[in-house]
Amino acid sequence: MANITASMVKELREMTGAGMMECKKALTETDGNMEAAVDVLRKSGAAKVEKKASRIAAEGIAKVSVSGNTAVVAEVNSETDFVAKNEVFQSFVQAVADKALTVSVDEAKDGEDLVSILDMKAELDEKTLTIGEKLSIRRFKKVTGDAVATYIHGGGRIGVLVAADGATGDDVKEALTNVAMQIAAMNPTYISSNDISDAEKAKLEEITIDSALNDPASLPKPLLMKLIDKAMNDSLWSAEDKAIYEEKKSNMNYIFNFLSTEAKNTLVELAMADKEAIVADKIFVGLVKGRLAKQEKEICLLEQAYVKAEDGKQSVGQYLASVNKDIKLTQMVRYEVGEGLEKKNEDFAAEVAAQMNA
Repeated sequence: MANITASMVKELREMTGAGMMECKKALTETDGNMEAAVDVLRKSGAAKVEKKASRIAAEGIAKVSVSGNTAVVAEVNSETDFVAKNEVFQSFVQAVADKALTVSVDEAKDGEDLVSILDMKAELDEKTLTIGEKLSIRRFKKVTGDAVATYIHGGGRIGVLVAADGATGDDVKEALTNVAMQIAAMNPTYISSNDISDAEKAKLEEITIDSALNDPASLPKPLLMKLIDKAMNDSLWSAEDKAIYEEKKSNMNYIFNFLSTEAKNTLVELAMADKEAIVADKIFVGLVKGRLAKQEKEICLLEQAYVKAEDGKQSVGQYLASVNKDIKLTQMVRYEVGEGLEKKNEDFAAEVAAQMNA
């Protein structure tokens, strides 16, 4: 009987993506014959698909596919990052993206029967048996425009699509590719501030107001001093905190480094209790407007600073206008593999060692 070495197990796993112990058993059964072991894995996995259904598949990759002025991004999940790097798995994900490009549905994700939409159940089952892990076709999204571009980052960890109307040409496509890279890096929520609904703006303002009140140190000095005066005059602070304040008040920038947690919490309580008056204060209104404007620049693509700008000031919108003033972004999609999914914590090295010792 052939001596089944770790390198043989590793080679078979790289070929098939199957589990380590399954590879070892297949090699033992076939006396080290690699091709025969592959067949054994295919056959012996026939009864394992259902058992894998309860496992967590939160790794994987995203792939893109393009045809003319239409592009699609698809995400397929696996249980481990190891399998996500397997060529068989990667080819399967590309096949999913290519198939998604041909269906009439523009978007499919959680809650929809993606396998049925794509008519790929047989292929999914076959790859699950071959690879030895639960695989899940999670979602896809298609965009169409006068010009489209795609970008894959981190070997498939992030997949991006962007579509625009109004202009075409190589320079436009290059610009959109640069914007797709921006989307991958900066993860904007909206294309522009015009896309933020009134309800969303109101919620963002409410969050900004409450976060400011819960952080008195960030309040404008006149408002902060009113809170401190009340805490001091109404004896809401301990004698120790009062003494610290009197000693350190000449440099207000560092006063919060010395006050107790209780003293800081008292200021928060005072700020929240006087919320109505503070919110109506012109100084505070200016602070909130400034913070909201800053947040919009962070979450809105066209308002973001273009990461490749030489002066560091040019926005994405200004960059696109400099390429072609008629470019109008219409859609953007950013898939980050596993986002929103539960992931299992495991020590892969320890698992390998334990299985090999067994």
